[in-house]
Amino acid sequence: MSIVWFRRDLRLGDLPTLAAAAESGESVLGLFVLDDRLLKPSGGPRKDFLFRSLAALDEQLDGRLMVVHGDPETVVPKLAKAIGTEEVHISADYGPYGRERDARVAEKVTLVDTGSPYAVAPGRIAKNDGEPYKVFTPYSRQWMEHGWRAPADTSAKTVKWIDPNEVKGVRRATIPTEKDASDAAAGEQAASEQWKEFLEEVSAYDDERNRPDLDSTSRMSVHLKYGTIHPRTMLADLGRLRNEGASSYRRQICWRDFYADILFQRPDSARENYVKKFDAIELDSGKHADELFDAWCKGETGFPIVDAGMRQLNSEKWMHNRVRMIVASFLVKDLHLPWWRGARYFMQHLVDGDLANNQHGWQWTAGTGTDASPYFRVFNPITQGEKFDPTGEYVRRWVPELRGEEGKAVHTLKFGRPKEYPGPIVDHKHEREVAIARFKAL
Repeated sequence: MSIVWFRRDLRLGDLPTLAAAAESGESVLGLFVLDDRLLKPSGGPRKDFLFRSLAALDEQLDGRLMVVHGDPETVVPKLAKAIGTEEVHISADYGPYGRERDARVAEKVTLVDTGSPYAVAPGRIAKNDGEPYKVFTPYSRQWMEHGWRAPADTSAKTVKWIDPNEVKGVRRATIPTEKDASDAAAGEQAASEQWKEFLEEVSAYDDERNRPDLDSTSRMSVHLKYGTIHPRTMLADLGRLRNEGASSYRRQICWRDFYADILFQRPDSARENYVKKFDAIELDSGKHADELFDAWCKGETGFPIVDAGMRQLNSEKWMHNRVRMIVASFLVKDLHLPWWRGARYFMQHLVDGDLANNQHGWQWTAGTGTDASPYFRVFNPITQGEKFDPTGEYVRRWVPELRGEEGKAVHTLKFGRPKEYPGPIVDHKHEREVAIARFKAL
């Protein structure tokens, strides 16, 4: 007997841990641990999606998923002893907490790690001198040359599953529910259906991916977050296509691997500046700064594209990637607030909140991360809105006060600002100069 310990791989297809467990020919206990150290800091939308994904996985296994609540360091060895095994199969975890947790568990049982949540696992790609890449473009070239394995041929029938009700001495937990739900459909089948639908339109992805008004992105980030699909499966499908959209989407998967590699090499970058010299940059704080942050959170800044993005986040628990960059730039460059305040708010509200992607996406925008020329990039929220929401449809969708404004005039409000819509909380032109001056002062 052995255990397959599910974590960020809540699926049965293309799951190397199942293939590895099947090699022994023994029965397998499917396990998920509700770990408070991960659950407590998670926002409601993420917990909701996790619980619904677990319920879907349990249904695939005909109710044979063993869910337990507790510290993995205690419950995993206890379960192994209960079924008479020391072998626990896992997909490797490269996050800061996951690595520490697995090291502790491995002192008590044999962890057999096969595969990871990434196309190319962190640490696999390095320069000729062994140093990790700090810039995306050379990393991406090496990533393409490295390549990735074909999808694993696995399913619920790959192994014989142990009925958790037959396991004595360990209490089986009920899969919880969470009220703060998103509309994202959860589970492996939902991920597969959503991916197939997107593939039919992927040829337009390169042209339309920056247009929040068109809703042309895949929205697969949440499924990648919880492993209801593996990027290797997606890359195999993309490899059969020959268009710019497929190539552009492949690049986004590479970005995901790159940020995971950065976090793996520098776990401190989850909370601290990747480039340490920016520790000295002047940031605003105090009552007025808190008031500005509150206006940003509520989508009441007086800048239409920023407010639309924040209101989409608060309502849908998701935000278009281009708009994520716009609202992040506004917080850091216009309001002069620390990137980690915004990153924390995102992680609390995003259904697809992923530590590596979120923190390093914020650091890229803030200029403190993997980027060589930070202060040259200060997004103008008005021109960004005009460029990427040219008809104004996205803003009108999320800012009802502005639905009477026609076309791209919704971004400039040059014909007048509705009295129910707030005025701009800052002067962008002035704050841009302040931001650049603070960067140059370093």
